[in-house]
Amino acid sequence: MADLLASRRRLLQGLAAGAGAGLLSGCDALSREPRVVSVLGAVEPLSMRVQRALTGDRLAAEFAESMISPVFRANGSIDPRTPEYLALKAGGFAAYRLRVDGLVRRPLEFSLEALRALPQRTQVTRHDCVEGWSVIGKWQGVPLAHLLDLAGLRPGARYVVFDCFDDLAGDGSRYYESIDLDDAYHPQTIAAHRLNDAPLGVANGAPVRMRIERKLGYKHAKYVHAIRIVDSYAGLYGGKGGFWEDRKYDWYAGI
Repeated sequence: MADLLASRRRLLQGLAAGAGAGLLSGCDALSREPRVVSVLGAVEPLSMRVQRALTGDRLAAEFAESMISPVFRANGSIDPRTPEYLALKAGGFAAYRLRVDGLVRRPLEFSLEALRALPQRTQVTRHDCVEGWSVIGKWQGVPLAHLLDLAGLRPGARYVVFDCFDDLAGDGSRYYESIDLDDAYHPQTIAAHRLNDAPLGVANGAPVRMRIERKLGYKHAKYVHAIRIVDSYAGLYGGKGGFWEDRKYDWYAGI
């Protein structure tokens, strides 16, 4: 399985390099690259089956703090201009609330202060972008499993959708992503609010972003304001489970 995943990553990196100087932030140019689209689509079912069968709840690699990258590269949206985000940023995110709702028994809201008071996980992990670059950072946040347990899942719950503040497409829509409950309950899946021992900065997703360490970077939604539990993502936005997935990227995106 390691050989399969390593080959997939090398191929993606080669395709990204081939796109050359035309790459745009957030992998936009790659989303129009037919080779990338066909490769991702072709390997997704096999990658998902093999990885799930052989790795189970195995952790992604964690690193010593001495290996943290000097700069954690920001990509995609780096300074959202949506009115709701600008208002929160102007107030230092004091009015920010993270909602947990959908197919839950107890819809919840958390301020940043409330999130910091919950059980925390800290991990030094590598972020792998589909463009072919990687950085290592130290993350702190609340395990998503803990938030889901506090809310209590109702029958029919299958997926977790992350609704975000940013408008990456520039058309008035909002970025979103989704994962299934297996990845939601993985111990390294956290709602992160700190990076490298400092509050998360705007360029990297303040005030809260997801870290889903066994996924490619576009699954790690930034600027998250709501966590929705659903039975299907087919009726949401473009129906494929994420901003990039609606543009023909694969949904599973495992590494």
